Amino acid sequence: MSSLIRLPSLLPRSPLASQRVLQAVPRSSRGFSVMAAAKQYDAVVIGGGNSAGYLGAAWVKNNSGKLAILGEEPYVSYERPALSKAYLFPEKPARLPGFHTTVGGGGERHEPSWYSENGIDFLTNTRVTAVDVAGKQLTTASGDTISYDKLVVATGARAVTLKDFKTPGADLKGVHVLRNVQDADSLIEAMQACKAAGGKAVCVGGGYIGMECAAGLAMNGLDVTVVFPEDRLMSRLFTPEIAAFYESFYAAKGIKLLKGDTVTSLEGNDGTVTTAVLKSGERLECSLVLVGVGARPNTDLFAGQLDLVEGPPGGIKVNSNLQASHPDVYAMGDVATFPLQLTGGTPARQEHVNCCRQTATYVANQLASPGGPAFDYLPFFYSRVFSLSWQFYGLSEGDVVMHGDQSAGKFGAFWVKDGRVVGAFLEGGSDEENAAIKKTVVARAAAPADLEQQGLAFALSSLSL
Repeated sequence: MSSLIRLPSLLPRSPLASQRVLQAVPRSSRGFSVMAAAKQYDAVVIGGGNSAGYLGAAWVKNNSGKLAILGEEPYVSYERPALSKAYLFPEKPARLPGFHTTVGGGGERHEPSWYSENGIDFLTNTRVTAVDVAGKQLTTASGDTISYDKLVVATGARAVTLKDFKTPGADLKGVHVLRNVQDADSLIEAMQACKAAGGKAVCVGGGYIGMECAAGLAMNGLDVTVVFPEDRLMSRLFTPEIAAFYESFYAAKGIKLLKGDTVTSLEGNDGTVTTAVLKSGERLECSLVLVGVGARPNTDLFAGQLDLVEGPPGGIKVNSNLQASHPDVYAMGDVATFPLQLTGGTPARQEHVNCCRQTATYVANQLASPGGPAFDYLPFFYSRVFSLSWQFYGLSEGDVVMHGDQSAGKFGAFWVKDGRVVGAFLEGGSDEENAAIKKTVVARAAAPADLEQQGLAFALSSLSL
C-alpha cells in the first residue's frame, strides 16, 4: 500500500476526476504523499531516487503540468552518496532530512512539503507491479491504476548480493548490502552488534562500496578485512601506481586487503554469520559481512515492451534525447543506457550521482520542449574516504602520465590518447585544481612532451584560456 493517511476533512464529496485526496506520512522526511483520485498525469516517474528529485526541481521551473513520482521507499528523494560516506561517520553522522535532494547539486533541500506545495504528487511506499507501455497505464502493488501521457523510468539499480551467486550462507543474519536508508540503518545497528561479538567485519568487493564502507566500518572501530578477486583496489579505474597509494593508506588504518580471492561460503551459529570461507581456503572470523560487488539495472517491468541492452552494461536503451524505443517513454539515472558523445555514441550506463542529476534535468527539459541538442555527458567519479578525496573526469583510456607527490598526499594522472588528454585524476585537489583538470579533459588539450613535469601547472593553465 502507498504510505498514506486519509484525512476525511479533505475528501471530495463526489468522485470527480479532477479532485484529489491528501494523504500524509508522519515525520519531516516522510511528510506528504498526494494521490489524485483520477490517477491521470501529464507525466509519471517510476522510482523515487536521486534522479526523481532533480527532475521534480526542473519540472517546477518549467511549469510542465501534472506530475507524479512513485517511490518504493518511505522517503522522498535524497542524495544517495551520503549513505556510504557521512551516514557511517561515528561523529556527527548525516541523517535525513539533512540530505534530501537537491542539496548535493548545490540547490535547496526539498523535503516532502516542497513537493505538495509545488503540485507534485510524490507517492512513497508505492511499488509498481506492472506497466502497460502501449496503453500508457501502470498498476501498483495496492491495486491502483495510474494513467499518464509521458512516462519516465527511474527505477535505478539493485545491489548484487551473494544470493545472486548462490553462495552458501548468504541468507545468514549479519550479511548486508548498502543501497538505501533502510540498508544504512540496518548496517549502523549491525556495527554495534559486531562490536559486542568481537568487532571483526569482512567487506566483499574492492570497488566504490567496498572501499567506502571499509573506511566507515574502520572509523567505527571495527577490525576490517576487504576481500576482492582483482589484483588491486578499484581496478577498473586505478592504475597499479594509483591503487598502491590507497592500499598503503588503508593498511596504515589497520584494514587488511586480501587480493585475488573470493568468498565461497559463509558459516554461522544460530542463524548469524560467524565465518567467511575463501576460495584460497582461508577462514575469516566475522560477525558482519558487507557485500559491495556491483549493481544490476532494474528493467524487469519493461521486458518485451522496450528495447533493453542485453549483457553489459545492461539497462534501458535510449537515444541521444534519452528517449526509449516507445516515443512517450524516457529513462534516466542508473537504468538508462545512452549514446556517449565523447566516444562517438558508444552505449554507456553510468552509475553515478552526477549522471542522475544531469539526465534528470535533461529529461525534464525534454518533457517541456522535445528535441534539441543531444544529451552530452562527461564521465565523472569521485570518492571521499578518511582524510582523502579524489576526482576523475573523462575516459581511462590510452597512456597514463603520473604527476605530483604521493608521499605528500597530493598527486594525479592524465590519460593521453592520440596526443590529447582524454582523462584526468587528482587526489587532494582544491576546487580550482579539480575545475582545471575537468576543463583540460573537456578541451581535449594537446599533451606536451613534459606533461609529467608540468603536472597540475599544465591543467591550471587551461583556466586562463
